[in-house]
Order: sequence, then C-alpha cells, then structure tokens
Amino acid sequence: MKVIVIGGGAAGFFGAIAAAENGHDVTILEAASSVLAKVRVSGGGRCNLTHSCFEPRELVNSYPRGGKALRGAFTRFQPSDTVSWFESRGIQTKTESDGRMFPTTDDSATIVDCLRSSAEDAGVVVRIRANVSAIRKSGSGFFVTLQSGESIQADRILLATGGSRAGFELTSSLGHQIVPPVPSLFTFKVHDPRIEDLPGVAVEHVDCQLVTDSKTFSQSGPILVTHWGLSGPAVLKLSAWAARELHDSNYNAKLRINWLSESSADQIREQLNSFKACHSGKTVDASCPWQFPKRLWKSLVDHAVGQQPIRWAELSKKATQALVAELSAGEFQVAGKGVFKEEFVTCGGVVLKEVDFRTMESRVCSGLYFAGEVLDVDGITGGFNFQNAWTTAWIAGNSM
Repeated sequence: MKVIVIGGGAAGFFGAIAAAENGHDVTILEAASSVLAKVRVSGGGRCNLTHSCFEPRELVNSYPRGGKALRGAFTRFQPSDTVSWFESRGIQTKTESDGRMFPTTDDSATIVDCLRSSAEDAGVVVRIRANVSAIRKSGSGFFVTLQSGESIQADRILLATGGSRAGFELTSSLGHQIVPPVPSLFTFKVHDPRIEDLPGVAVEHVDCQLVTDSKTFSQSGPILVTHWGLSGPAVLKLSAWAARELHDSNYNAKLRINWLSESSADQIREQLNSFKACHSGKTVDASCPWQFPKRLWKSLVDHAVGQQPIRWAELSKKATQALVAELSAGEFQVAGKGVFKEEFVTCGGVVLKEVDFRTMESRVCSGLYFAGEVLDVDGITGGFNFQNAWTTAWIAGNSM
C-alpha cells in the first residue's frame, strides 16, 4: 500500500519505519525545512527518549491525559521495547537516578541519525517543505493536496503533526473532534522578594500544592528558583496536571511549598525548638537545622522573623510559629506562565474515543491513523511524551 505520513517528528518517523518494514511504500511529508527538529533539542540536546518504568499499570500514572487509553497500548510496546528497538540499531542507553533514559552519547544527534538511517534503510521517502493544505477521502483511499498544488494519492494516512494548528485543521476536515489545545510543561512566573535574588538555588525535594479557581493539585520533587520565578520537576509536573485549569484561570493561582518535604508543621516546630535549645547563642539567619541552601534559608528567615541578626535564644514563640508556617506552607502567587526550553507539549488534541487504540485507526474515517501529540494525550516531564510517540506510532505502522 501507499502510505503518507504527515509530520516528520518522532512519531512520524517511528510510524513510517514500522510501516515501511511491513512492506508498504511510505512517504513522509514535513512542512518545515528540516525533520526531527524537536528530537534534536529535547532533553537539553541529550534526548530523554523514555523512562525506566516498565510496568504499564504504573506507567500510565505519568499521563495527566490519555493514560487510560494507553494502558492496553503499553502492553504491546512500552519503554523496554523502545530500548530494545534502539539497541537493535546500535544505540546504547543509560538510566539516570530519576528514571530518565538517554543515549550513552548524551547527544540527541545519535537518536536523530538512527531514525533517519533506519527510515532510509526501510525505503522511506522524506520530503521537506511539503506543506499539506488538504486531505480528501476518496473511496477506500485519500488524495493529499500540497500548498504547491501537487496532489498525491494514498491508501493509508498517518497523522503525526504534533500540537500544530494545521494538523488539527486537517483532522477536523476528516470529521474528528478536537479538544482545544493549551500548553503543558511550563514554569511559573512568580514575583516575590523571598526568591527574586536567588536564581539558581535548588531544593532537592519539596512538597507543593497548586490552588486554582476550581481544583487543588499536589506534587513532590526538586524545585529550582529562576530569574522569572520557579521551575524544576515539581513545578513542571504541576503545570502538566493543572494545564487546563491554569489556562482557564489565565495562569493565576496560589502555590504552597513545604520546603522540608514530608515533615509536618508540628515536626518542624519540634526540630526548631530542639535546635534552639542546643544553639541558643548562634544567630538564626546564619545557622540552619537542616541541609538547606544558605541563601534561601536566610531569605525565608528574614521574611518570617524580621529584623536580623537575632540569636536563637531571642526567637519568640510568635516568630517561631511564623518560621514554621514559612517552611511548611510558604505561599507564593503564580502570576503567569514562564518559559521552558522544551515547551512544545500541549494538552488537547484528537478526542480519544474517536480512535481505536488497538490499531490507532480512526473510528470516524477508515484508513486514517494517528500517533503522538496530535492525540489528546500528554505526559509529565521525564521521557513520557516520547514514549507516547513511540508506542502509538509503532502500533499504527504495524496495523496498516
């Protein structure tokens, strides 16, 4: 069969390779002047290609949207299969302490080159600057029209256009409903004197609560102070789970941070009083009971206690309580969506009930298949969005 893949990203290439290795005549149409651009910049140029969660029931918990639909799909192609696929093509991988998996080269070009060479070996034709303007269903096949006016016949189509508006317009023209896309995986703009002079300060593990107009979300993990506010895995996970609620509230919300993860206010108070008894002569802002960034500790103490320096022996019950509140539930106002170097993940896309996840074929338009972010599926940071691309593309390419 003649297969047209629209979109030259991770999902498009992976699906094209699978279809071509099944004997089909496959062409990738990419609107931009280069392919796999997002793969090249992902993971800070290292390409976090998947995550070392090899149990589908646990894996789906890292998808704010689409996890239920992916459950069965992951029993057919999951992270261990991704690793095997790349290893069979000479790419060795490594797992970092947080479960993220990278090529051992720490270079995304390794993955880009592997996908390009695998596509070439399978006979896939790749066309760049091939902007699709329309798709028309004709009998059991399709006619794909390019902006140049060229028309191409296809027996099967794989839509792997990511979160692009053009891709959603093509999908809608073929009868599908689209959940309006909004950004996911972004940092928080926070203007607050407690952190404004502390860019680069990181805390390895915090507990966060994000309170939006309609819902409260909780996450734990590392947090990073930036020039514009707060970032790090804890914040990025919150942004993913709360993507739609944050969009609806114009990215205004309250963020509560327990800087001493898993310690309650009572436990923190007890530790402060114990430290106070043993170190009464030391100044509060210069001596911290925990392994904690010194500059952040001083800033939080200054905010909670006021005029410095004072000794621990001089710390009143009221000041102690203020410090407990600051450490266990410091409240920050989120005033917007910050930047993130990989902010190309969207929440939204093709309505999932209109797609058969056993084959990735449309239930609305026979012969049309989907893969990757064009679907209303998105994962948290850590390699999960790539895994969605690999899994759905592999199933689509092998089901045609």
